[in-house]
Formats: sequence, C-alpha cells, structure tokens
Amino acid sequence: MSKCSGVTRLAWLYAHRFLTARPGLRSPVLLQPISGVSKSFHSALKTMESIEMTTISLKRPLSCEELTGADEIKRQKVSEISLHEEALKKPHDLEVKQRTETEKAIDLEVMVSAPVDKVEEVVSDGEGELLDDVSEDGESESFADMMKHGLSEHDVGIIKFVSSHEGFSGILKERYSDFVVHEIGKDGRIIHLNDLSVPTDNEDPSEDSFTVLSDEDKKRLEELQLFKNKEEHVAMEVIDDTREKRKSIHLAVKGLFPGLETKTEMREGKNFIIAYHVAGKKALANARKHSWPKSRGSFCHFVLYKENKDTMEAINVLSKFLRLKPNKFSYMGTKDKRAITVQEIAVFRITAQRLSHLNNCLMNFKLGNFSYQNNPLKLGELQGNHFTVVIRNITGTTEQVEQAMNSLRDIGFINYYGMQRFGTTAVPTYLVGKAILQDNWNEMVDLILKPRPGAEKGYLVQCREEWAKTKDPDAALRKLPVKRCVEGQLLRGLSKYGLKNIVSAFGIIPRNNRLMYIHSYQSYIWNNIVSKRIEEYGLKVVPGDLVLKGATAVVVEEADVASYTINDVVMPLPGFDVIYPKHKIAQAYEEMLAADNLDIKNMRHRIRDYSLAGAYRKIVIQPQDVTWEVIAYDDTKIPLVETDVDKLEGKPQPVFNKEGKYRALKMEFSLPPSTYATMAIREVLKMDTSIKNQTQLNTVWLR
Repeated sequence: MSKCSGVTRLAWLYAHRFLTARPGLRSPVLLQPISGVSKSFHSALKTMESIEMTTISLKRPLSCEELTGADEIKRQKVSEISLHEEALKKPHDLEVKQRTETEKAIDLEVMVSAPVDKVEEVVSDGEGELLDDVSEDGESESFADMMKHGLSEHDVGIIKFVSSHEGFSGILKERYSDFVVHEIGKDGRIIHLNDLSVPTDNEDPSEDSFTVLSDEDKKRLEELQLFKNKEEHVAMEVIDDTREKRKSIHLAVKGLFPGLETKTEMREGKNFIIAYHVAGKKALANARKHSWPKSRGSFCHFVLYKENKDTMEAINVLSKFLRLKPNKFSYMGTKDKRAITVQEIAVFRITAQRLSHLNNCLMNFKLGNFSYQNNPLKLGELQGNHFTVVIRNITGTTEQVEQAMNSLRDIGFINYYGMQRFGTTAVPTYLVGKAILQDNWNEMVDLILKPRPGAEKGYLVQCREEWAKTKDPDAALRKLPVKRCVEGQLLRGLSKYGLKNIVSAFGIIPRNNRLMYIHSYQSYIWNNIVSKRIEEYGLKVVPGDLVLKGATAVVVEEADVASYTINDVVMPLPGFDVIYPKHKIAQAYEEMLAADNLDIKNMRHRIRDYSLAGAYRKIVIQPQDVTWEVIAYDDTKIPLVETDVDKLEGKPQPVFNKEGKYRALKMEFSLPPSTYATMAIREVLKMDTSIKNQTQLNTVWLR
C-alpha cells in the first residue's frame, strides 16, 4: 500500500518509514513540485534532528533496524495494540503534530503482484529508534544530511512526465483518512465494508450459550484478553458442576474471547475453569481441530477494514487472537500501512461468529461482510485498487488543478516502478541484484554487509564495522540484537557454510527476499529504458513497438500504428522468455545490460532461482473512474473523506463551505494491479518522490 501506504510530509506523499515519535499521529507531507516552487515554501524548510522509524512493508528485503521492533512487538503479547492503537482508536480527534521524521519508503500506494512481482510480500513491521550520525567535529547530522546519500528519482530512471501543466504543492495524508484504498475484486466490484451481521448457521453456538458466564466473569476475561490487568489467568468456579456445564464454559470463553485458552483444574475439592493466554509457536502448531459441517464452505471470506496496519501485520494480529498460523489466511493483494484500506480476506475453517467477536476487542480493525465459500483467495486475483486521496492546503490555481487532473484522466502517467522498489540507503537493492546476476557473490556479500553513510541504527553500524574489520560472521553477528533481518540471516549463513560457500549461505534468506534483489534490478533497467523510449518517441505509437495480444507480445507494423495508442504499448523486463522492440530502443537494452557485464541473449543463471524469464509491462497507465473536486475548509482536524466505518456508525457526512482558509484537492481513481499510485500523484504534482530530494530541497514539517 501504496506502501505510499505511509505517513506523509509536505512535499509529497512521501515516506513509509520514519514515522512520528508520537504513536498514532500522522505527519503531513509537503507535495512540492519540481518547478514553480513558491518562495514561501522554501523559506519554511527546517532541519530534522530526531528521527524514529516505524515499520517497513516489504517491497524490498528488510534490514536489521527495520526488524528490531518486530521482535519487540512479539514480546509484548497482544498489548501492542495498547498505546499505539489507543491513540488511533479515535483518529479524528487527534491533532496533527510535528513530523520528526521521514518514512523510509512510499507506502501510500498499493502494490499487487503481477507475474514478475509474485515474490513480493509484506513483512510485519516494528519500531526502533534511529541514532543521529555524528560528524567528525562532534556535531550530529540532520536527517537531510544523512539522506543526501540516498537515491533520487533520476538514479533509478524516473525522469519523464507525460503532461505539460505546472506542478503545485499540497499536504498529503495530514490524516489517515486522507488516503483510502478499496480493493477491486475479481468480479470488478469495489469492495466495501457495509455489513457487520453474522450469517445464520445452526452449527454455530447460539448467543444464549454465552450466558453461562457472569457479567463479572466477562469483565475479568476481557481485561485478561486485552492485558488490562496483571493477572496471568482468570479462575472461575464451576457452580452446579457437571461435565456439560464445564464444556459450555470452555466453549463460551473461546467463542467470546479469541486469544484465550481454557483448562479445568481441581482446587480444594472444587472444579475451576482457568482461562489464560495462548502464546508461542507450540500453541499455534497444536491448535485444536474443531469439527466442521460438510454443508458449509471450508473458507470464511470477510472484508477487513484497517487503519495504520499493513496486511501481514494485520494477519499476524488476527492469527494471535484466533490461535492460528498466519498461513491459514489468504488474500488477493497486500496493502501497506499508512492508510485506511479495505480488502477481502479468507480464512480456513474459522466461523464468522468467532471472527465477528474480534470487533469487540481490536482497535483500528473492523471485520464484516462474512460468507462461507469453498475456495481460498489467491494473490493477483484482484482487478486493482480504488484510491480516494486528499491533498490538503494546495497552492495550485483552479486552472492548474483542472489541467493536472484532466491530463491524469485523459492521458495517464508513466508506469514507473516507485522509489520503494529500490531501497532508501546508500546501497540500492538493484546493485545487489546486479551482483547476483553477474554471479559475483563476494560483491553481493560486500554490498549487503559493508559500512555505508546515512541513517542507520548504532548496532547495525557496529555490525558492519566489525565485518569490515574482521570478516568474521560470528563476531559481526554478536553485534546484532535481532538476527532475522537480511544482514543477520546472511551472517548466520556465512557462519554455517563458510565464506567459500556463499551461495548456500545466501540461500538461508527466504526465497522471496532473495528474488526481490534481482527484480529490483529488472525494475531499474525497465525504468531507464522507458524514459529513453519516451524521450525518443514521445507518446505516439511507432513501428517496432510492442503490444499484447492476450498474453503474447507482438511487434507493431507500420500499417497497424493507427490501431493502437500509447496505452497499449508494453516494454519488457529483461529475461530469456521475452522479445524486444524492433527499433533503436532494443539497442538501448543491449547496451545497458552489456555495461553491467550481462548478456541480453543469455538471461539464464547457473542457479535456477536467479534465472530471469522476464515479463511485459505497460509504459503508460490511464486511471479509470477519475473524479476530483476542490474543497474549502478551515479546520485542519476535520475529516474530508467519509470512510466505510463512518457510514456504519451513522456519522454525518463532511459538509464543506464554499470558502475557507484552506483548499484541498480530493481525487478518486482506480488502478490495475502492479501499479504504483505514488507515480500517479507524482504526475499530478510534478515532484520528485525520493526521500533524498524531499529532505534536501523542500521538506516542510508542520506543527
């Protein structure tokens, strides 16, 4: 989602990673145009001194600093939903605080896997504090100074625009509800949460069965479930003790309070039902198998509404409360964190009744629209995502806004891979991918583990320095408090297999994460080549271009040029199973790969996992269902978008005045899978989306 599924600052919907130090508070992002920047915005530039990092959605392999907090969250049991979610329980009541950081990757958009992207996953995220770099004279570097070592759009081939209008500035995601994503299902329907009722099913326990618990018992169990007291368990004496009575209490506790387990204990000659938290992998692995009616579909499908959670983090929370392994859930696409998102989820043999009870104990989640079906969901089955985006405090004139939005609707935007595809440190992920494809394993290890300038946590800096000094994986590993990050996993592999068997050592890293590097390299090549294609031929179709007929690419002949538009043209990601254009751009592919010592005619790797088949991607995307309006408002704290939960709770719709202190652009559009919404908004606002550019030139932080 998306990642930018993320927080944002004035200058662009940037940032998925460095989140505000105040849990639950959203930081605005200045969306600053590349040209026509007003002096008032430049004069507002400030230095950021305190940075904090919150969660990383995996559009790239996670580094150690990004995973530290994930382990911490696991140790917190389920009260991870306490302070952070407490602050989000009523997000519309929160005031906008000063943004003290920039996120590390755009997560406002939603990335849905297409064939070449099917390795992409979102990994649960955590929090950790970044340490300021200290210069030689003892002065700590500002965040902007640290990020000067990062990537700009030009570094990854994001260069061209298709429109000619003048850009303008605005604030994106001043509130979470300023960025709302609804999944488009495989039937083409935009998915909404609009029904919290539970399907009637005679197989489910009746609500009356829960009356076996007293109000006092329910209160104590709820406090235990939400970690609101210090009790490790709740003991309930069985009055009128019978086997049936004990069974009914066990079922009532598990049905009404997901996440709690029960057992019977004899105390002083009396039977007590003991309720306690289930924790650890062993409990999940030995989850009780309940009978499931043959007449009921094995999968309960439901709509998940979530705020400030990426998909995998949400799945992990649901799994914990339901005592399930996360792989019991399936979904069509991953949604990033810093947004309000609505998507369909399926879970194997869990009743709608149990799921609905989660609405009573989870904050920033709502589950509804339950149905039983025979099949799970599969990645890539969705048809796309529908976005509702609010850019506040815009500086553009009415004419500028109309020109920008008309261009987006009628022409579209260049379908670049967004910045989050390439990482945000001084060592981009595509360089690691290039080393893998070159079979240069020592270079690959060096790129991942070597010291680098920029913003990194102190212990990771120490780990890198230890590796550079000793080349001892065990010594470097001892510097890491968390071993599950890419650096930690690689070091464990090197410790196990030795420096002479790097291929096996690298293989310890999950396959999806390893493939992310080479897909990043493919994306880097594609972005650069598409910029050359736009530079050379503009937006017209020319002989030698490629278009798809079904799933097959064909070359456009001169006689057929008039039959196609730029929205039909595709360009290949390099691989052994694609064809290339029949004009001078084919030579650009060959030259670019040759410069990296790669042969375009031999993209098979000696290790099968790293052989690139290639794929085709449209070079210009024309969004569907594009609408927009300019809104006047005075209060920066009021929501400007009505969410599904607002409708369910009967909240009044936002009312806008004809005039106000501020103006906002509210736009809606639908995008196909594997398309970055950040690139669409980039086209409207005409700005560089990289953290490097935004922090160096035009980041403005609001109080």
